[in-house]
Amino acid sequence: MKKSYKAFAVCFLLAVSQCFSQSSADSELKLSSFQYIKRFNYVFDQILQNYVDELDPKILYEGALKGMMEAIGDPYTVYLDPDSMRGMNDTTSGNFGGVGLTISKPTENTQEKPAYVEVASPVEDSPGAKAGIQSGDKIIAIEGEPTPPMTMNEVLLKLRGEIGTPVTITILRGANMKFDVTLVRALIEVPTVKYGMIEGTSIGYVRLIQFTPETPIRLQDALDKFQANNYTGLIMDLRDNGGGLLNSGVSVADKFISEGPIVSTKSRIPTENQQFTASSSSTTVKKDIPVVVLINRGSASASEIVAGALKDYHRAYLVGERTYGKGSVQQIRYLTYNYSEGFKYTTARYYTPSDINIDKIGIPPDLEISNLKKFTEDEEKKYIEMLNSNVISDLVEKNPNMSEADIALAAVKISKEYGFEERLVRRLIRVQVQRLQPAALYDLDWDLQLNEAIKIIEKGGFANLVKNTKTLKQLQEEAEANMAKDSESK
Repeated sequence: MKKSYKAFAVCFLLAVSQCFSQSSADSELKLSSFQYIKRFNYVFDQILQNYVDELDPKILYEGALKGMMEAIGDPYTVYLDPDSMRGMNDTTSGNFGGVGLTISKPTENTQEKPAYVEVASPVEDSPGAKAGIQSGDKIIAIEGEPTPPMTMNEVLLKLRGEIGTPVTITILRGANMKFDVTLVRALIEVPTVKYGMIEGTSIGYVRLIQFTPETPIRLQDALDKFQANNYTGLIMDLRDNGGGLLNSGVSVADKFISEGPIVSTKSRIPTENQQFTASSSSTTVKKDIPVVVLINRGSASASEIVAGALKDYHRAYLVGERTYGKGSVQQIRYLTYNYSEGFKYTTARYYTPSDINIDKIGIPPDLEISNLKKFTEDEEKKYIEMLNSNVISDLVEKNPNMSEADIALAAVKISKEYGFEERLVRRLIRVQVQRLQPAALYDLDWDLQLNEAIKIIEKGGFANLVKNTKTLKQLQEEAEANMAKDSESK
């Protein structure tokens, strides 16, 4: 009996050995999905049965799924364990507990390029927004623990917690500016639209904060209000809008575009190939109304669908900074009957009306302007020194009801001490004063981008200005031609 068992074991091992050696020897042979699954099952069973310590099969299962998704190298294709699924459901339901930062995290972590948590955008009126955290900031540590080795789920679990409890994060801004920020967790309610007339003008201002099913409805409320006030221009603010529902973005763009494609999705799966077309019956903004769209690096996904469509049709003038560059579409599949576990994966890429995909590229503004100039190395050190001194937070704690005149007076003294322009210091003080209040609709003292948008509309000649802008396809063709010239000259 022992001999036959040993003979069987040897034959089995030889068969397995031949299977693996044959596939490695013949590099042309492409294994079928079934063969890969057989190998996976073999490894799974062997480890589970023969590893030195007894293992929970759930650990192997979850690890395999995470590894499978990470191997693709797409930050939007991820395994959603029960904690991640709960967090995602909380977010999409419109409220959740946390610090109010929309974040992403690279899948690859190397010494040269650590996988820091990247802030895509702060949520309006959240602890993160009121603390002055900006799009593009990197969270390099949470409670002193470095973030590069963490999974996205571990990051979320550390940032979220009981309402009213603090969490300290370390921010990297730019190349060298590092500082700690303590945020007090709060109930995060995800708003959609805020609007009003710009004081002293006939220009309507509307900020789209996120694209939900309610966004097109709330935008129409704003447009109706502007129409009642006889508006002569519109500024649509998409800064720090991380996106949301594709259909919501399409409906928003349809209010400005009367015909033609708004966006199309392309995939190797035929059912994912779609084209979303404008309808004249949905267009509610008259063609003679000048439209300026504000964008920055926090404008992503559905925001880029809207900005890209309005740019390609010469319907709006874009002011600000290049957008984030998320030009892909994801689907969620559930692994359990109660939707407690699943995975999210990219199924298609979307293309603007001029047939350009902006993934990892973003959309450039027609007029590039930043609210904050790039600091020198010395300015970075002074900025950190100013933050660490708590001079502003201590000032506001003693004077919580500071008026604009008080803010201006205090800014003069602080700017002289640290060497920063008074406009920046006024902004920092104002953010602290308003941290326990709803955010103001706009801040003309600080917001150079918004001021420029107002000037563009009030200057006149908008039709000619926007007519002479370039579509995204024209910009791409120019970039490719310049690259060809550069390579020829080398």
